[in-house]
Amino acid sequence: MELKDKKVLVFGAGISGVGSCGLLTDKGAEVILYDGNKNLNVEATKEQIGKDKAVSIVAGDFPEELLKSLDLVVMSPGVPTDLPVVLRMKEMGIPVWGEIELAYVCGKGEILGITGTNGKTTTTSLLGEIMKHAFESVFVVGNIGKPYTTVASQTKAESVIVAELSSFQLESIHTFRPRVSAVLNITPDHLNRHHTMEAYIQAKFDVTKNQTAEDVCVLNYEDEVTRKMGENVTAKVLYFSSAHKLEQGIYLDNNVIIYKPEADKEGVEVCNVSELQILGVHNYENVMAAVAMAASYGVDMDIIRETVKAFKGVEHRIEFVAEKNGVAYYNDSKGTNPDAAIKGIQAMVRPTILIGGGYDKQSDFHEWIQSFDGKVRYLVLIGATKEQIRREAEECGFTNCILKETFEEAMETCVRLARPGDAVLLSPACASWGMFPNYEVRGKEFKNYVLAL
Repeated sequence: MELKDKKVLVFGAGISGVGSCGLLTDKGAEVILYDGNKNLNVEATKEQIGKDKAVSIVAGDFPEELLKSLDLVVMSPGVPTDLPVVLRMKEMGIPVWGEIELAYVCGKGEILGITGTNGKTTTTSLLGEIMKHAFESVFVVGNIGKPYTTVASQTKAESVIVAELSSFQLESIHTFRPRVSAVLNITPDHLNRHHTMEAYIQAKFDVTKNQTAEDVCVLNYEDEVTRKMGENVTAKVLYFSSAHKLEQGIYLDNNVIIYKPEADKEGVEVCNVSELQILGVHNYENVMAAVAMAASYGVDMDIIRETVKAFKGVEHRIEFVAEKNGVAYYNDSKGTNPDAAIKGIQAMVRPTILIGGGYDKQSDFHEWIQSFDGKVRYLVLIGATKEQIRREAEECGFTNCILKETFEEAMETCVRLARPGDAVLLSPACASWGMFPNYEVRGKEFKNYVLAL
């Protein structure tokens, strides 16, 4: 679609919406930014977009008369696509794109796209580092914190774009086609938004929908859902496995990562996991996914090998903060669902005081609580889910729950209860919304509190 002089509505005034406004005005579109928050700070939002950008801002109730004149709607990922007004737009034949689709249409270069329930940020960060060592023009974008729309204008034909893709972003793509895609795993998450597990799986699977036989899709052999996905993908499938020696793909064999892209050829040794600086089987799987994506894109194995060994992981993911009075503090604020939080507790080697709870995404916490495996001395709960988690903990036979109203009260409680030799772990199994703008702010609050002890 030629965007010049088109009337485009950007739905949602968050960081992605602001990025979309900037890109659309650069393309000569007439842009209206809409947000349902009637208390939106319009002046501050204009500052974020840029005073030189001609963008109209509408907040509060949606003005129905707008619908008659729109050529395109660009959705921010935080806005549900099944809102009545969005469904009306679709019924009227107005194209509804996500910001990923907009950036893809406006940008250049080739995409390496990563999705899945857990491990996306670590895998994207590592793949981004590998690509930066191999190519001159590399952009790491998407759910990782930098909207794709903010860099699309800077991309060139030879650019490589490494994109972390959420289910929210993928449910509104149309032509978006990654050269290499990966679906790391699928466990229940965001069911408050997608309503059914089937819809959530489909949103993730959509990362492959425009791929051709010339493209590559990297999938987790150990995940039943992603293994089955491989039967319906047009792209060439490469599996990774932490538990099986594969005829073709990338796998862990006696703690050595082996890359074997063709069934009839010898495998290549990547490294021993003892050479990595990130811990846990889930991280070995993230490494395998990144290696498979980079290698299948043609990156030299020596570059991959050296980058993988030097990689130190990402902030807010089982991040060691400090040891204070013999107590080790770990920030796993990115553990925003039960499955991710299970990985956090599995990484602990000390008796642990665990901070959990937050926004209600309609998750089930039984499996998380069962994974405590005698490690958790106390579970300190906050947020909208605290009562539900306490109830489910008691159903699992865990009764050492303490409920607190504020994050600061939770931290005070942990410091008071912790003994030398213990760990205090922030791994909430819930999103941060309602108490914090995002998991990064929550993690920084935790770190600041610990470092000030």
